[in-house]
Amino acid sequence: MLKSSLLLAALLLPVCVAANADDYKAGDLLVSDPWSQELPPNAPTVAAYFVIHNTGATPDRLLSVDTPVADKAELHEHVMQGDLMKMQQVPSVAVPAKGELTFAPMAYHVMLLGLKDRSLLADGKQFPLTLTFEKAGKVEVEVSVQKTPPMAGHEHMHSQ
Repeated sequence: MLKSSLLLAALLLPVCVAANADDYKAGDLLVSDPWSQELPPNAPTVAAYFVIHNTGATPDRLLSVDTPVADKAELHEHVMQGDLMKMQQVPSVAVPAKGELTFAPMAYHVMLLGLKDRSLLADGKQFPLTLTFEKAGKVEVEVSVQKTPPMAGHEHMHSQ
């Protein structure tokens, strides 16, 4: 019985480690699951997405983003104007205390403009993205490029 339990624990350990492989810590913030959809042919821009978890008692603010794969990386949001959904740049984004902020399609996202190295924007590749926060400072994440968006509702379990 002990041998079976040890074998099971050894087999599950990589799964537990992999579940948190896409998490990046900066102060009280945890940035998880950074991803981007594969760049369509001739597309001039691409977006990056992630979730920011704030375990702290005070809010923080995402001030800027940067990446070597684009001339510019901007914070954007989608807003309804009349009957139309419009994308617009925002100067910064608040991360609530003891809360989370999701960057996702048709919501907040990072827009990459003036793409430099399109080869890094293919399915299975990764590229660096640096997030600069008002209080937590800078954190570099690796954005996973995927042919299709991650499963809806797929979330990691995080201990706090």
